[in-house]
This record gives sequence, structure tokens and C-alpha cells, in this order.
Amino acid sequence: MIAGLFFAFIAGSLVGLQNIFNSKVNEHAGSWVTTTLVLGLGFLASLTLGLINDGRNLFIIHNMQIWCWFSGLIGVGVVVCLMNGIKLLGPTFAILLVMTSQLGFALLWDSLGWFGLVEVPFTLKQFIGVLVIMSGVLVFKLSERQKITRSKNRLIVKRSKKIIS
Repeated sequence: MIAGLFFAFIAGSLVGLQNIFNSKVNEHAGSWVTTTLVLGLGFLASLTLGLINDGRNLFIIHNMQIWCWFSGLIGVGVVVCLMNGIKLLGPTFAILLVMTSQLGFALLWDSLGWFGLVEVPFTLKQFIGVLVIMSGVLVFKLSERQKITRSKNRLIVKRSKKIIS
């Protein structure tokens, strides 16, 4: 379990770091170039490390459902939507919404047993957990609005003082 926690923590930090890098590329090159670079370099890195670790066994795939092959196409949607979300909402709020959505849909798919997952019973504790996270998103967004309003009010006061003097 500790190894799983460690890997999940590292994955979260790497996703956050990747989003920073992606948003910087997106500022200069646009969403499609960013997506091409992210997935293209990811492919090259995965292929290289896979060949080093597994050799020819890398290409031996047994009994995989055909729909599993479309994972890379989903990745295109992830990167494009995330880059546009970050551009429109800012990195922190966009990632917060992505994580909340990810958790909600993972809970839904687990509970329904979709996509070959083992069905996990939906409990009141899980529902409350999702509500707590969604409440956190609201608190985050409302506090952000208050900061913006305070900043605008300070700016108005400073300008008024300059005009008066």
C-alpha cells in the first residue's frame, strides 16, 4: 500500500509539473502543437524505455479488447481540453476541476462496473466525499472572486487619491 501511495503522489506531482510545461508551450505554439509535442515525445520516451525494459516482449499483447486501443485518442482529448481549460480558467482552477471531474467519473464507472471494472458498491461515504470536494471547489472559486474584488477596490481607491491630489 505504501508503494501505491508513493506512486500516486509522484504521479500527481508529475501531472502538475507537466501542466505547467504544457501551458508554457501552449502560450507560444497553440493547443495542437502542444498536444503533438506532449504525445509525440511521450510515445518516443515510452517506446525507448519499453524496449530497454521489455525488449521484443513489448509488442506481445494477449486478449485485449479492441476498445482499449483507443486510449491514445482519449489522450489527445485530455491534452487539448486541459490546455484550453488552463488558458481560459487559469492553471489552479482548471486542474481543480479536472481532478474533481476525474474523481466523480471514476466513482461513477466503479459503481456501475463499466469498461471492464469490478463493480464497487456506491456508498453514502463516497457520496459525501465527492460533495466535500465539490464544496472545496466552490470555496476556492468564491475566495478567488473576493480577492479580485478587493484588488479592484484598492486600485479604484489609489486612482481616486491620485485624482484628488
